[in-house]
Amino acid sequence: MAATRVHARFSDRLTSRRGAWLSIGIAVVVLLALFGALGQSSAPAGNDAAPPDSESARASEALAQFPDADERSVLVVATRADGADLTDTDLTSLHGLVPVLDRQAGPSASAPLPSADGAAAVLVVPVTVGADNAETADVIEGLRAELAAHPVSGIDLLVTGGPAFGADVTSAFDGADLTLLAVTVLIVAVLLILTYRSPVLWLVPLVVVALADRLAGLATAAAGSALDLQFDAGIISVLVFGAGTNYALLLISRYREELLTHEDHRAALAVAWRRTAPAIVASNVTVVLSLLTLVLAVIPGTRGLGITSAVGLVIALFAVLFVLPPVLAVCGRRVFWPFVPRPGAVAGHGTVWRTVASRVVRRPLVALAAGGTLLAVLGAGLLGTSVGLDQTEKFRVPSESATGLEVLADHFPPGEAQPILVVANTPAAQQVAEVAEALDGTVRATVVGQTDDGDLSKVMVTGQYAPGTPESLDLVAQLRDEVDAVPGADALVGGAIATDLDARAGNVQDLLLVAPLVLAVCFVVLLAVLRSLVAPLVLLLVNLASAAAAIGAGAWLSRVLLDQHALDLQVPLLSFLFLVALGIDYTIFLVHRARTEAAAHGTREAMVRAVAGTGSVITSAGIVLAGVFAALGLLPLVTLGQLGLIVGTGVVVDTLVVRTVIVPALFGLLGDRIWWPRALQRKDGESAHEHRAEHPALVG
Repeated sequence: MAATRVHARFSDRLTSRRGAWLSIGIAVVVLLALFGALGQSSAPAGNDAAPPDSESARASEALAQFPDADERSVLVVATRADGADLTDTDLTSLHGLVPVLDRQAGPSASAPLPSADGAAAVLVVPVTVGADNAETADVIEGLRAELAAHPVSGIDLLVTGGPAFGADVTSAFDGADLTLLAVTVLIVAVLLILTYRSPVLWLVPLVVVALADRLAGLATAAAGSALDLQFDAGIISVLVFGAGTNYALLLISRYREELLTHEDHRAALAVAWRRTAPAIVASNVTVVLSLLTLVLAVIPGTRGLGITSAVGLVIALFAVLFVLPPVLAVCGRRVFWPFVPRPGAVAGHGTVWRTVASRVVRRPLVALAAGGTLLAVLGAGLLGTSVGLDQTEKFRVPSESATGLEVLADHFPPGEAQPILVVANTPAAQQVAEVAEALDGTVRATVVGQTDDGDLSKVMVTGQYAPGTPESLDLVAQLRDEVDAVPGADALVGGAIATDLDARAGNVQDLLLVAPLVLAVCFVVLLAVLRSLVAPLVLLLVNLASAAAAIGAGAWLSRVLLDQHALDLQVPLLSFLFLVALGIDYTIFLVHRARTEAAAHGTREAMVRAVAGTGSVITSAGIVLAGVFAALGLLPLVTLGQLGLIVGTGVVVDTLVVRTVIVPALFGLLGDRIWWPRALQRKDGESAHEHRAEHPALVG
């Protein structure tokens, strides 16, 4: 009771005439101070795909000891525009490019090497890579510009190879973050206008959430720099906008409802804050704790995303709970214009939701069977789904490096684009090369350099298979087994293909570790919020089935609509985490309301009333979140597009099917047993009579 009184006093002061202005003033000062302190923050630029302790990572550290450690080979692939074989004149013209390439990359470009079929040639150009992909992109763009300035008549020239792939990824993101932000804001604005039917109200939560997103961007950059974290800022922005808007929708929806029973809009807002804050905090804690389980991940980008996303969501929570209410208090009831809610008016929303929920609760087995069948059908999309894309599949839009690799594979052993690199003790290096060359699938293996002290040698192994294909990965695994057996070699197998193999193993390890932890976090939060054993177990199983269905549906849509036949490595884990954690959000919004109503009306009727009261806001929140995640499809990488498609689809299914049909059906089937082992009682001790008296116009 003491906690309840403190809760009430705080909400009253937060929304009072003087308290609201004071809160806004404090918020402005804090924001200005933080913007000033964090304004120069920038996140680390690293993007390591494999675990730091993997063999490929250790090989990379060893390769850094070689004199040419900052050099990588770029391939210039030449073919005739008419598809004919290259002539002697063509080869002579291509030879004339060597001085041009030397001026751009240094005096070490190779002469054109013709393919066995005579239809293509390749020039190998060692380039000095930058400290990150952005600097390397400048080198590659300079090389391409030089080639464009010295065209060879009738010849198509494509720059490909490892550094070119990294450069194309970076170039593809030029301006993408700004585009993503603009589209996200547009989506949120349109959906808020449709939800509130007001030309004014939508601006209030949008401005508050936008400020939270800006602060989150600076705070996560500072955290990333301090902790040396790698993460995708676009995903964090989507999460902050999506979750922040959802919290605002829940608060404002309850505020509108309370305005129907209160003359004083500040009193209505205070009651709305008290009624929604526990659910908002619980949902935020669920997602934040779920994200923090990613600190145990071995993939650097996954681990960094967990910490920084948690920071962003905590900022969103504070903005909605402590900045939005005083702003709404100052704006007053008129912010809902032209549909201003007045005491005594009858709420127009909820009728459809009440009708659906009533029918579901009356015939729960039929509804449960229908909803379960739909989830099973969607989940069937998992059948035949594979994980892992090769390099040509990772771009949503065409890139010169990917096209160049395809052309190279048509005329040369595809492994020429990204050879496997083996580091071994020098006395055993030649034997390592001989063992590697004897393997099926190896084109050649050559000792190509030593460290300054002569202790280590580098062996370059060229395979027959395109990088990222199952055959190339199998070749790396076989190579590791064979060179491990060479006495005294202490060989480490690295390079891009080996990194891909280790990244796949690391992502599987992360999924098997993090997924159960996310489920455990969600169960504990539901246990604390609902004070029941049955309800958390039932709801968690439903959420798990919903997440599996969404991933299956997304994988199927990716194959059918986008012609992407596999999911990228991080997509299963991140999709699962977001679907389960964000799905629990809506579960908490709905079931917390049902528990509040249950003491006065019984569990089944309480669920009907909860669906009627929250159906509109949960649907609006789900559509906003789905739209925001769909914006990730604008980014050029398939990984983010697939993530947006799966999470967006899952949120819609979760909103329209799970919260509207399956959960009400389960409550209708189990009744009061859903709250076992505790007897049902109001958390604040309010009697059923008092509850009805305080909320005579409660929807449903």
